[in-house]
Amino acid sequence: MAEEEVIQKALADLRQATGLDLALKSSPAGEAASVADGLRRLALAYREKYNKIHFLQSLLTGRVPSYHVQDRARRLHIDPEEARVLYLMETGSSLDELLLEVLKGLFPARSDTYLIPVSANLEAVLCPLRTKSGVSPEESCFSLARTIVDTMNTEAFTRVRVSYSRSFHSLLDLSSAFQEASLALKVGGLFFSEQTVFPYNRLGIGRLIYRLPGDLCENFLREIFGDEIPEALDAETAVTAAQFFQNNLNIAETARQLHVHRNTLIYRLEQIQHRTGLDLRNFEDAATFKIASMVINYLATERNSAHE
Repeated sequence: MAEEEVIQKALADLRQATGLDLALKSSPAGEAASVADGLRRLALAYREKYNKIHFLQSLLTGRVPSYHVQDRARRLHIDPEEARVLYLMETGSSLDELLLEVLKGLFPARSDTYLIPVSANLEAVLCPLRTKSGVSPEESCFSLARTIVDTMNTEAFTRVRVSYSRSFHSLLDLSSAFQEASLALKVGGLFFSEQTVFPYNRLGIGRLIYRLPGDLCENFLREIFGDEIPEALDAETAVTAAQFFQNNLNIAETARQLHVHRNTLIYRLEQIQHRTGLDLRNFEDAATFKIASMVINYLATERNSAHE
């Protein structure tokens, strides 16, 4: 390719990326390749700076000055003021092309939904908040999160967990939404591990426990277990209590689901009462034990994090 053609091709690439129509009347002989390479690098740098996904990644982590957000969003044809919700999808292993293709397939190409890579096993999904007649925004958000989980399970054979933020109306709030969804994923995974969808506004008492100082948690556990606070509940106790709570303290239904005799279940509950003084058949005692088990899990996670 002639030197002039090389430069013109690089100029065309720059024009396509930036919209700037530049012209070079002449270049020193033999330096066309160097000039063209410089133009290509300029086009690449512009694309990286003004690429939609790169821009949104920077917004997630608060690396875009607030006074630049509106202008850069408009340059990229992203509406800076629109009701949106941020979802986080976490997988047990690295996201591969199959998982991403399945995820993309959930959203029409022109739906103004953006998939934003966060880490090897975490993908953010920025969606407009759209609801159908008779469906509340809360129901709509939960339904979409549930759809993501179910679709990844049935089509990609992968178990995922999904959290999401409260709705927000400005891209300036995207960083806060990311913090909300991240917190929901942490708290949900810690205290509600049997679930796969974690709305930020439904974290319940888990949000409170997550913010408590460790010494306050240990004092609470001493009231129940004395000085011998268990590092974790044994598997049988944990499963029995969880199933009992899930069935609203119904002995017959819990025994049926655990495939044990009613008397066996009652014996297990009496053993818990003997160790803790809490009768799980009593609502108040059941609530106290539920909170205690959540606190034990929280402290165990904190200890493991400190050792990593």
